[in-house]
Amino acid sequence: MAQNDSLAKFLDTAVDAAKRAGDIIRNGFYQTKNVEHKGQVDLVTETDKACEDLIFNHLKQQFPTHKFIGEETTAACGATELTDEPTWIVDPLDGTTNFVHGFPFVCISIGLTIGKIPIVGVVYNPIMDELFTGVRGQGAFFNGKPIKVSSQTELVKSLLATEAGTKRDKPTLDASTNRINSLLFKVRSLRMSGSCALNLCGIACGRLDLFYELGFGGPWDVAAGVVIVEEAGGLVYDPSGKDFDITAQRVAASNPHVKDAFIEALQQSE
Repeated sequence: MAQNDSLAKFLDTAVDAAKRAGDIIRNGFYQTKNVEHKGQVDLVTETDKACEDLIFNHLKQQFPTHKFIGEETTAACGATELTDEPTWIVDPLDGTTNFVHGFPFVCISIGLTIGKIPIVGVVYNPIMDELFTGVRGQGAFFNGKPIKVSSQTELVKSLLATEAGTKRDKPTLDASTNRINSLLFKVRSLRMSGSCALNLCGIACGRLDLFYELGFGGPWDVAAGVVIVEEAGGLVYDPSGKDFDITAQRVAASNPHVKDAFIEALQQSE
C-alpha cells in the first residue's frame, strides 16, 4: 500500500485532472456535438478524446512511471493488460449518450489500481458539479462531505439501478428485459441513468440501494466507483455472488444488509 502522503498526492492530482476535463465537458455540453459510432448505439465524441488526452497528460506529468488504461485509447489501439504496477484507469466521459442528448448524467471517472486493487477513485459530474472521491482506508466523500450507503434492509423498499447496455441483438435484449421484469416484482422501482460510474456513486451516497450491470465497456467504468462504494460501507461483487473481478464486465453493488437477498433475486431472474 502506498504511504498516506503518496495517496494524498494521487487523489489531489486526479481531482485536478477531473476538474480540468470537466471544463471541456461543460463547454461542449451546450454545443453541437460531432458524434461517431463505436457500435450500433455506442457513441464517441471529440470531447471524449480531448478529455482523455488532457487527463493522461496531466497524470503523466506527475507520475511518469505509472501505467495508463483509457476507454478511448483502448478502443483505438486494443486492450491493455492490467498488471500489478500502479495503473490509472480512466473513462474520460462516462455517459456519452447522455452528453449527446443533453441529459446531465455525465461524468469523468479516474481510478488508480495498485496490485490490481482499486486504491483511489474520483468521479466528477461537471454539469451538476458533483464530485465523489474515495481513498482505500480513508473513507468516501461527496463534495468534501463524508458519505455512507443506505441502511435499507428490505428489497421491496429498495431503489434499483441498471443499464440497457449497447448490444441490440434479440437474445441479449430478451435476457435483459426478462431479468428486469423479474426484478421489478421484488423492488420499489428501477432507474437507468446511463452512467455506470454515477450508479456506483449513487450506491455510495445512498441515493440508490441496488445496482447491477452486465456487459459494460470495461474496467474504466468501475475502477473509481468500486473504491467509493467500499469506502462508503458498501459491497461490490459479481452478480452471481462471487468475488468482483475488475476485468469481467460484470458488477453488482449494494449495502451489506440487502446483498444476499439481491443475489438471490438476480439468480432467480436468470
